[in-house]
Amino acid sequence: MSLEHEIAEMIIEVLNLEDMQAAEIKPEEALFGEGLGLDSIDALELSLAIAQRYGLQIKADDAENQKIFASLSSLSAFIEKNRTTGA
Repeated sequence: MSLEHEIAEMIIEVLNLEDMQAAEIKPEEALFGEGLGLDSIDALELSLAIAQRYGLQIKADDAENQKIFASLSSLSAFIEKNRTTGA
């Protein structure tokens, strides 16, 4: 399983998007706003899950957050580059 697919499944699990499949989250689709429609609370929940699963802290006030959470693809790339533990 690719990291992107693994993260898509994590998004669905953490945010309780039961009526959605991982394959429905397109790699370049926006995660917030017009795309998947996530909000800042969802970002916090995802940050906690990423910390637990990948040992990677994403600070709420990080100036890069908008880029990190822009899409599934950008989130996957960030985790791949920075993670300290693997699932």
